[in-house]
Amino acid sequence: RTETLSLNAIYSTSQYIKMAPSKNTKKTAKTASKKVTVDCKAPVEDKVIDVASFEKFLKDKIKVNNKCPAPAGAVDITRSSDSLKVVFMNENASKRYIKYLTKKYLKKQQLKDYLRVIAAGKNGYKIVYYKHQTNDEADEEEDE
Repeated sequence: RTETLSLNAIYSTSQYIKMAPSKNTKKTAKTASKKVTVDCKAPVEDKVIDVASFEKFLKDKIKVNNKCPAPAGAVDITRSSDSLKVVFMNENASKRYIKYLTKKYLKKQQLKDYLRVIAAGKNGYKIVYYKHQTNDEADEEEDE
């Protein structure tokens, strides 16, 4: 004799089946953060950029959740002798936003024509000079 189970019988028996507990019962709260460094070594050595004023500019201009300046604890900016380290407590923050603000700072200081911001690895930028040709180098290229 063949017995057919109805759907109700199947669903009623599944409520008694329990899953085994997972091995990780303790949940640790990890705060994910994103770190971006801006290396200003060459301009700082030539005393073109003041890292302290750059740090103040970033603290005043960084927006988090459309709030400017950023709420306390959302962004941590640390300064060394020739670089800045920006740590966002939110992992969704953009590295590109720091590049945008760096360019804005250079334009405000009227240095945009002489300095540029380039990527230096996965989590950082570097401020370097443009390579300008001198008149002697340009004349040599024309003679060849």
